[in-house]
Amino acid sequence: MTHRISALIPLKGHSGRVPGKNLRDFNGRPLFHVIIETLQRATTVAEIYVDTDSVEIAESAAALDDVIVIERRPELVGDDVSVNRLITAFLDSHHDAHLLQTHATSPLLESNTIDRAVETYFDDPSTTSLFGVTRHQARFWDQELHAINHDPAELIPTQDLEPLFLENSSLYIFGREGFSESDHRITSTARMFDMDPLQAIDIDEESDFALAAVIHRMRATPPNIGG
Repeated sequence: MTHRISALIPLKGHSGRVPGKNLRDFNGRPLFHVIIETLQRATTVAEIYVDTDSVEIAESAAALDDVIVIERRPELVGDDVSVNRLITAFLDSHHDAHLLQTHATSPLLESNTIDRAVETYFDDPSTTSLFGVTRHQARFWDQELHAINHDPAELIPTQDLEPLFLENSSLYIFGREGFSESDHRITSTARMFDMDPLQAIDIDEESDFALAAVIHRMRATPPNIGG
């Protein structure tokens, strides 16, 4: 049985570190169109909602197939407004029992990964939320030069180190009840979803944008190995 779930994409007009990134050209189209196209191809995604404070983004999103635009309320506009508040507002006005939330800044996320994540979430009834993570097996230090996950006196191979998992912001899936109890998209009985590091690239800086664009372009036009 294929489960179906609604997807929410919060989109701001303003961006500090990568100006105008959501509307910025990404290999021939606005960046945020890429994640929408990915969601449209996913068999587990029903409705796609775009929550935005930008008239330009709203107009661009409304022209796409199967996209429902939500005009962000004035009290929810601003860089200091957390995504959890946006989710709360969405759940207050919609009846979805479960929700997938993702970002335009994950343009390398693939449809089949979304489908696997949704099915993984629903496969275990004890799971009330699931979020994308990237596994790291490397030697980490804090700013005080304290070893975090290794013993400097014992240089064991990095592949034998206890892994650390980075919350990569690519996708979050959660139930209405679990979110309401914790007031957070990561609940007390959350499950980590280990992902391909390339799909998990998050555009947070100009260098991320350039890297993601190159990888995305290479995927679209694979090199001719045979010459």
